[in-house]
Amino acid sequence: MDLDTLIAMADGHLGSPGDRGQPVVSAPLPDLVLLRHTQPTTLQATLYEPLLCLILRGEKEITLGDRAVPVGPGQSVLVSHDLPVVSRITRASPDQPYLAVVLRLDLSLLRSLYDEVADALEDGPATSFRRLPASPTLLGALGRLLELAGVPVEARVLGPGVRRELHFRLLMGPGGGMLRELLRHDSHASHIGRAIAHIREHFRAPLAVPELARGVGMSASSFHKHFKAVTATTPLQYQKQLRLLEAHRLLSAEGQSVSGVAYAVGYESPSQFSREYTRKFGGPPSRDRAAAPD
Repeated sequence: MDLDTLIAMADGHLGSPGDRGQPVVSAPLPDLVLLRHTQPTTLQATLYEPLLCLILRGEKEITLGDRAVPVGPGQSVLVSHDLPVVSRITRASPDQPYLAVVLRLDLSLLRSLYDEVADALEDGPATSFRRLPASPTLLGALGRLLELAGVPVEARVLGPGVRRELHFRLLMGPGGGMLRELLRHDSHASHIGRAIAHIREHFRAPLAVPELARGVGMSASSFHKHFKAVTATTPLQYQKQLRLLEAHRLLSAEGQSVSGVAYAVGYESPSQFSREYTRKFGGPPSRDRAAAPD
């Protein structure tokens, strides 16, 4: 299956473009999301959970830490850990809209596959965020999953097999090094994965980094080194980004007061919160505050 065929299938699921250039989003299956934009976007901060993102048309720029990665048609991004990133669509128009397909990764499925193929795996580059060309086998499996999306009974019966193939291809492929490391219980990637899960669950609470390092079985110095290698940031900076992302969501969706949101996400000082929010999002939190409900 080639890229043009996938584009036609994705466009078929998305239907006509949204009004006034608004993005169109479709989730034809629970773990599969299609995105279309008819114009470039401004910088947007978000949290990437483990996923595969394939660009079908247009171009996107994703920044992790100080590394900005352009991703164009036929290229994919593979993410193994929960990573705070900044992204923007750089090429899109009404005639040639940006089009992407996102597959959320199932770590339990990857783990079951790892148990079956561990003896056949080879060491490879281990990075939590990697741009790769989409292989013909990957395009074919994604195409079969999109075909199933329009037929519920086929999606229910045949979908698990196609998902299994997709995860197998990713695990065994050139970008699967960090996935393989993540699934090894005694690896640094696995330790950092557990630390990230702890920070996400308790991001509002004060963070004692030495205790967290001991909790995942690492020395403080090794923990800092490997945490930054995986996330491109420090544990405290990671926690701050989680707080700011949640603050942005609360302000945009619920119209809470700025001080109320600051305390809700774990800040002790609303003024410090406002300064850090402005640096992160390019404007004060009051700008993003939705109208309070009646």
